[in-house]
Amino acid sequence: MRYTLLGRSGLRVSELALGSMTFGDDWGWGAPPETSTKMLELYADAGGNFLDTANAYTGGASESIIGQALRGRRDRFVLGTKYTLQTSPGNLNTAGNHRKNLVGSLEASLRRLHTDYIDVLWVHARDTLTPLPELMRALDDQVRAGKVLHVGVSDWSAWEIAQANVLAELRGWSPFVGVQLRYNLLARSVESELMPMAQAHDLAVVAWGPLAEGRLTGKYLNGAEGRLTRGGWDFSGERGNHIVREVVAVAEAGGWTPAQVAFAWLRSRSGTVIPLLGATSEQQLAANLAAADVTLDDDALHRLDEISAPELGFPHDVMAGEDMTGLVYGDQWRDVVDHRHASRRAVNDNVRLE
Repeated sequence: MRYTLLGRSGLRVSELALGSMTFGDDWGWGAPPETSTKMLELYADAGGNFLDTANAYTGGASESIIGQALRGRRDRFVLGTKYTLQTSPGNLNTAGNHRKNLVGSLEASLRRLHTDYIDVLWVHARDTLTPLPELMRALDDQVRAGKVLHVGVSDWSAWEIAQANVLAELRGWSPFVGVQLRYNLLARSVESELMPMAQAHDLAVVAWGPLAEGRLTGKYLNGAEGRLTRGGWDFSGERGNHIVREVVAVAEAGGWTPAQVAFAWLRSRSGTVIPLLGATSEQQLAANLAAADVTLDDDALHRLDEISAPELGFPHDVMAGEDMTGLVYGDQWRDVVDHRHASRRAVNDNVRLE
């Protein structure tokens, strides 16, 4: 396992994070506590140290399982949890990003996790009823109190994250150091606004749903039945099949699994992109962890990039033409290489300036 920095912080985190939405079977699916604990041990043995959970996962059971498993060695891990989602139906103030829910949720999470601080507290979703100044100041108060070390954000629009971080910086509050996004080869719309924003603000990207509900494992190409839709998105179209077939082809050529290729592609993206591993068995997690040893060559990356390229929309489509590029950057624009925005692999020609 290799490590990277969590955004603009000095926090060292493993290049693969362990998600725990599957920890506990209280929702009728997922892994029982014993299996969940074994998966955490497997991840730790591989060198992983970045754990992700939420107060709403399996009704709090996920946090409890992790808290029990980390007793006596909690400081060895970078532990993140989330708050926002309602935890007590019928009580309006147990939902949202306001100060009351923040304080109550955090205290409950600390108890379940058997710890007195959270390394990264993630705001789980955008609550438009809570003013940004209230949220950012309330988060900073918890940092100053020592109950939270860093703050992050999940599932917000790019302009709101940028607004929140600028507000925090201007007022001397703690800014977001990371963002959690749904990002995979079948869902690249985040490359339009969210990924450029993350790079501009030096935010680490934790990519959830890296296998597109299992579609990128290739199993649905053979007629396996499963749930291909969730939260309003659908990965079952023919374009998706073409992308998955290419993932399978790259995997077969390299001697890997399609899932390992999907994780490796995410790790190749520019900036800091940390895939979030989720599993329901030790065998499944072990196979996914092996993605840390997979490096895709330029040809494989080009094939995957090309077949899955998203339509970024306006203004990207208007500004992408060579005529407009020449007008904006000058007729010698091809001689200019912007190393600040180059991808991790070498970029020698056809550098796209944005």
